[in-house]
Amino acid sequence: MTAYVPTSPEHVPVLCDEVVRLLSTGRGGLLVDGTVGLGGHAEALLRADPDVSLIGLDRDPHALERARERLHPFRDRVTLVHGTFAHLGEHLARLSAPPASGTLLDLGVSSMQLDDAQRGFSFRADGPLDMRMDPTSGVTAAEWLAVVDVRELERVLTSYGEERYARRIARAIDAARARGPIETTRGLVDVIHRAVPGVYFAEKIDPATRTFQALRIAVNGELLELERGLEQAFAALAVGGVLVVISFHSLEDRMVKTFLRERAASCTCPPELPECRCGKRVEADILTRKPVIASPNEVAANLRARSAKLRAARRVT
Repeated sequence: MTAYVPTSPEHVPVLCDEVVRLLSTGRGGLLVDGTVGLGGHAEALLRADPDVSLIGLDRDPHALERARERLHPFRDRVTLVHGTFAHLGEHLARLSAPPASGTLLDLGVSSMQLDDAQRGFSFRADGPLDMRMDPTSGVTAAEWLAVVDVRELERVLTSYGEERYARRIARAIDAARARGPIETTRGLVDVIHRAVPGVYFAEKIDPATRTFQALRIAVNGELLELERGLEQAFAALAVGGVLVVISFHSLEDRMVKTFLRERAASCTCPPELPECRCGKRVEADILTRKPVIASPNEVAANLRARSAKLRAARRVT
């Protein structure tokens, strides 16, 4: 298979050749990209099979417009929808879509969102503390921080960010907001930097990294979205269809791994029972016994790929 060459060099999709290998059958059908973003994976899939059609969803209307421009040469085969993959079934039903031959979920924040300081995702540039993947709805990170209980904030930083200084950072944020609202990314970074010990600055990542990740997940409800989205993405598949999920941190990857294993499991009855009573059937064949990761060459060309993990399974019933 020829390696994918993007038409938009400022956006290179992660693990794209692996996605095409898993989802492009050469027999047409419908592909669903539940996180179409800037359209990189979608473009590669549409180029790989001239008979395939694609439905692409995204929560971010700005990303959808960029994807629409990129996918314009394939406009007769593409339908783009403003929405979340947590409601994938509803969107597909509204479109009277047939069962899909493949579904892709590329999780996390996009390069476009990170690079736009006004979106508030990045601690590297000052901007409004927003962090909403869909800027047309929901509360901003600043609004969430203004009202969240300090113990809940500590839990979020621990659970979603795996931040070992969660208590210190949560208490520092609580003290700072008592003096005035935290409304900018720089203002939050300053609070975090003052809260953590100096040894933290010797590590490879900025001390604000895990806190920003945790807040983004909380503001966007990403883990609940993923739980619902995995169910709906799998249910949307035809028998023989393939689900591909790319995650970027351990919480997501564990959820994906557990979901696929449960679909691939057979009888769950206690071994002492003489016959199966649960009626559990094998629903999926796991195609990636270990997560697929980017090659050193891809990481060198695209740093975002370094934390990506791809898992895939085929629906069998």
